[in-house]
Amino acid sequence: MESKLIIIRGNSGSGKTTTSKKLQNYLGHGTLLVSQDVVRREMLKVQDREGNLSIDLIRQIAEYGKDKCEFVIVEGILYESHYGEMLRHLIRFYHQETFTYYFDLSFEETVARHNNRSKKMEFGEESLQAWWKPNDYLDVEEETLLTNDMSQDDVMELILSQLQR
Repeated sequence: MESKLIIIRGNSGSGKTTTSKKLQNYLGHGTLLVSQDVVRREMLKVQDREGNLSIDLIRQIAEYGKDKCEFVIVEGILYESHYGEMLRHLIRFYHQETFTYYFDLSFEETVARHNNRSKKMEFGEESLQAWWKPNDYLDVEEETLLTNDMSQDDVMELILSQLQR
C-alpha cells in the first residue's frame, strides 16, 4: 500500500481540526488522524515549546501509519520553528507522497471562524492574538495556502481533488 501523508497547519481557530475530521470521515476506514492537540495536551500534557515531547511522538505515530493506512493526516498549529524539522522528515519518509496545507488567513478571519465554533467559550480573541503567528510557512514544495475566501467546502474540494491526482 502506498500511503499518502496529509499535513494541515495554521493558527488556532482557522479550521484545521474541522477540516481534518471531515477529511478522515470522508476518506473512511483506516485513515489515521494525528492531532497535535490530542498528542500534546491530552496524551502528554506538555507545553508547546521547542523540543517538547509531542514532536517525537507525532513523528512516531505518523511513521507507524506508513504502509498500514492509505491516508495519514497530521494536523495542528505545528509552528515551523518547533515542528518544521520533524514535518520535513515525514515528507521525506513518505517519499514525497505528501500533501501540505497551511491556513493562511487574516487575524480578523481567524477570529470570525473561531467565534462560530463550540470552543469559542474556552478562549477568546486575546488568546488567539497571543498565539498568532502569521505566514508560518514550511516552505516545502507544493505547500498549498488556504485563504480567507475559501469556504470549508472549497477547502475539502481542493484537498480531495489533489489527492486524486
